[in-house]
Amino acid sequence: MLPAAEPIEELHGVDAAALPEHLLTSTRPYVLRGLVAHWPLARAGAASMHEAAAYLTGFASDAPATVSVAPPEAGGHIGYRPDLLGFGFAQQKASLPAVLDALLRYADDPAAPTLYLGSTTIDTWLPGLREHNDLGFGALQPLASIWIGNRTRIPAHQDVPDNIACVVAGRRRATLFPPEQLQNLYIGPLDRTPAGQAISLVDFDAPDLQRFPRFAEAMRHAVSAELGPGDALMIPSMWWHRMQALDAFNVLVNYWWRQSPRWMDTPMNALLHAIMSVRDLPPAQREIWREAFRHYVFDADTQTAAHIPEAVRGVLAPMDEARSRELRARLLQGLNR
Repeated sequence: MLPAAEPIEELHGVDAAALPEHLLTSTRPYVLRGLVAHWPLARAGAASMHEAAAYLTGFASDAPATVSVAPPEAGGHIGYRPDLLGFGFAQQKASLPAVLDALLRYADDPAAPTLYLGSTTIDTWLPGLREHNDLGFGALQPLASIWIGNRTRIPAHQDVPDNIACVVAGRRRATLFPPEQLQNLYIGPLDRTPAGQAISLVDFDAPDLQRFPRFAEAMRHAVSAELGPGDALMIPSMWWHRMQALDAFNVLVNYWWRQSPRWMDTPMNALLHAIMSVRDLPPAQREIWREAFRHYVFDADTQTAAHIPEAVRGVLAPMDEARSRELRARLLQGLNR
């Protein structure tokens, strides 16, 4: 039997209008009970799916959104086909009101297809919604998105930005793993993913421990929580998270932000470039580059380039927007050769 996930630590009474700095920079997850229970959308969601759908429809634009549709036999899973050669869902375009109407129609159907509208920008598709349904991030300007669907099962994945996910309709179960559990989660392809992020290939509801034996070790480090309308979850950068919607109608609002300047590139691009240019070197050369990365990246400090006159340190000087722009142009020139 697999170990049970430990409960995620809970915080109560957090001021939604002025989120504290220690929470926004946290490196551990927290459940924020009742954080957005005062939102009109969360109150509608707590009342009924019909009230939540009506409230959202009042803000919906006419712009078509992308909806993932999976057959009933998928059981809500949004991921690969068993052979990994394709995905077990198709994508269609539909308006938000049409998606909401379909979810209500299928609510009592045990053989309903899976409908999943993920990561849809609120300010574009639901203009005005945030006026009375928002969090106070101070100087931060996070990206606010909405996620709507029925009983979906989203495989464990990780995101570079920090994330606060607010449940406003339906119930969700979140299972999280610290970043260092990478090797125990059996992550799929990096460059051909269902929704932009690499996912775990383990079916959490029926894990195949013969194929994925180290998943048992991952579960020893797992934390989990069930969230209802008004609850929120702080997911720190790069924590693996599996999200399961438990009801026939679910809505979640989330905020993404990075603790780095906007001009900094995503580290994922550096990883992919290193795979292309370093991973397949002869072992001895790879060890040389391991030391170079340690020296110039992971252990870099004020002494790394102290022996070089400040005016000519180039990329070894502290990075800023102008220097980043110059370096990006140089890298693009090299990649396009």
